[in-house]
Amino acid sequence: MKESYIDILHIRRMAFEHIAKIAYENRPITDIGLEVYDILPGESATYRENIFRERAVMGERLRMGIGLDARTADKTDAITEGLDQMDVKERIYHPPLVSVIKIACEACPENKVTVTDQCKACIGHPCVNVCPKNAITFTSEGSIIDQDKCIKCGKCVSACPYNAINHQKRPCAESCGVKAIHSDELGRAQIDSDKCVACGRCISTCPFGAISDKSEIYQLIKAIQADKKVYAILAPSFVGQFGPNVSPKQIREAIKALGFTDVIEVGLGADLTTMNEAHEYLEKVPTGEFPFMGTSCCFSWKMMVRNQFPEINDYISESSTPMIYTGLQMKKRDPDCKVVFVGPCISKKLEALEEEVAEVIDFVITFEELLGMFLAKGIEPSEIQVEEEMMDASETGRNYAVKGGVAEAVVKRAKEIRPGIDVAVEAADGLSNCVKLAQLAKLGKMDGKLIEGMACFGGCVGGPGTVVADTKTGKAVRAFAKESIYRSPADNDKIPTEDRPDDEKLKVSEDKE
Repeated sequence: MKESYIDILHIRRMAFEHIAKIAYENRPITDIGLEVYDILPGESATYRENIFRERAVMGERLRMGIGLDARTADKTDAITEGLDQMDVKERIYHPPLVSVIKIACEACPENKVTVTDQCKACIGHPCVNVCPKNAITFTSEGSIIDQDKCIKCGKCVSACPYNAINHQKRPCAESCGVKAIHSDELGRAQIDSDKCVACGRCISTCPFGAISDKSEIYQLIKAIQADKKVYAILAPSFVGQFGPNVSPKQIREAIKALGFTDVIEVGLGADLTTMNEAHEYLEKVPTGEFPFMGTSCCFSWKMMVRNQFPEINDYISESSTPMIYTGLQMKKRDPDCKVVFVGPCISKKLEALEEEVAEVIDFVITFEELLGMFLAKGIEPSEIQVEEEMMDASETGRNYAVKGGVAEAVVKRAKEIRPGIDVAVEAADGLSNCVKLAQLAKLGKMDGKLIEGMACFGGCVGGPGTVVADTKTGKAVRAFAKESIYRSPADNDKIPTEDRPDDEKLKVSEDKE
């Protein structure tokens, strides 16, 4: 979506910008009702069939941007309904995180095969011949598909020499790796919250912009305006997100200009994850305690395993994610501070609600939401002059943002601890591929391996909260990683000695083996 759904991206960013403006300008939260007319002025619709529906959809999007639920048409009251409950300076969350804005959904067919007007009524009619259910009738004017008989196998689609048969699938449902999307009573998309793992792929693929997640930028800005210090911890995928000519140090200064006390790379926490996961692997897989070990960084991957493959859940690393480790470091430095994770991922909003995480991470926002804050404050990162470089993470910690980066870091560290060890790796990106990886692991096909699951294609750089496509940022991440003065996480002197795992203890264990 990053490159081709430009109008939808524009709509989303306008919503974030206008919410942030209200917060920064200390205007009444009820002004959201007026912002709809600023965003969509006049009487002519730009994106939909009429301005009234367009404004209604924008109103629900703004409400979700404040943290409220999206409503259906039969329950739609004033846009300002319930806003007073959200006018706080702490995280406030009511499930679900991801919802369909019903009045925006076009009720796309879930799965339908149809003959188009490109049909030439050819006398060979291979579509009729290959249909296993005799669902296709040949006429002199073209083929006709009996929808009651059609099983949507797609054989006729492949057989037609004129590409005249179309297999239409609902984009959001087709992209959902855990099959969490079905239809409601009116044929509109409906998300099963028990299956959803908040990967955000449906948000990115809906061509009507009818699916969104809740935001907490309003509450975050109110927290920034309060007396406590607020630190931003920045996910490794931030590189290149705000233009090819914007350096990492300019992004850091731009974030500080929003009112943050300081900005720290989450790559710092990634270094801790690397060291701990390397220890876990060496302690548990070669000894036979674990048949294999899965990485822990992607929360959507972890939720998917927890929900669908509980048999192998214990074999996912117990090490904390980079977000958590970085948050813990900040709380140690300043126990009274607020910590804000800024990244590409919306499932981190759910991870931050976990019992052991809630006191460490106070807010989670995406790069897209951060951009809305920049726009609200008129901040252009490329214009900022700054000399001091960012240097919080090792090369391998910074590479966590790309597919294979986590496993690559863990393997490298394991070999530093135990030279000569052979660590086989299997990595999957995209939630559907992660499901296949978990299935293979359950069947014993991954034994002895370190397996990495990344719910987003390309890794974190392909997350739903990114601003730029992963094809443009992946190389930038790798280049920034090479600029680190720390080749190994063990070299990172920003990590206190007491927080590092004991390598000597592991070497003693090896001697006993």
